[in-house]
Amino acid sequence: MLSAEKIKNALEIPVEVRVFESIDSTNTEAKRLIKSGEKREMLITAQTQTAGRGRQGKSFYSPKDTGIYLSLVLNRETPEASITAAAAAAVCKTLEQLTGRELQIKWVNDIYLDGKKVCGILTEVLGSAVIIGIGINLTTSGFPEYVENGGSLGINADREELISRIANAVYKAAFLKTEEFIDYYRSRSMLTGKKIYLIENNKKTPAFALGISKTGALEVMLENGERFSVSSGDVTVREE
Repeated sequence: MLSAEKIKNALEIPVEVRVFESIDSTNTEAKRLIKSGEKREMLITAQTQTAGRGRQGKSFYSPKDTGIYLSLVLNRETPEASITAAAAAAVCKTLEQLTGRELQIKWVNDIYLDGKKVCGILTEVLGSAVIIGIGINLTTSGFPEYVENGGSLGINADREELISRIANAVYKAAFLKTEEFIDYYRSRSMLTGKKIYLIENNKKTPAFALGISKTGALEVMLENGERFSVSSGDVTVREE
């Protein structure tokens, strides 16, 4: 069982800590608590999720003891897209420090290593609360068919220490202005210069990823030459 006390001792931030052996989803639990009247900032974590959630209605595979699964609940008046990018940059940098390897960010919220997704981030807003859900595959393997490009960091980290480090980093990132992290985010973008599909309502639109704007939006060009910025949605890399 994860130790709430050990997590609290390693935290540098004033949040309530809740630890579960098993839960449907830490983000879903955060929503339940907020709706019940909980107003404190919180860190919710579990050894396994039975119904882990990702963006665009996708599931996040969360087997017991092979990853970390957490939600950080903050009281912030911050745009969802901005805080998601800030969280992605903070998590990516923390994992690079831990592994000594350079990782990549797939706009807007996924973190990749060697072409495989090792971390997903789901940001949701409920009233004045921002819920930042983070799932990181440490040693996860045997991914089910619905998981695309699933991979792991391949490390046996101290999970309580890593949970605390991630929470500390993301909490502090939530106070940053976009210009304070966007250069790093751009330097880790795995989409820049790639042929992609913009996905909306199950429709794929071919495009080219030009880069990341100063606000964290994805700048794209369609095949007809039209250029514009995408602030939300789903994208995938086209096979060459």
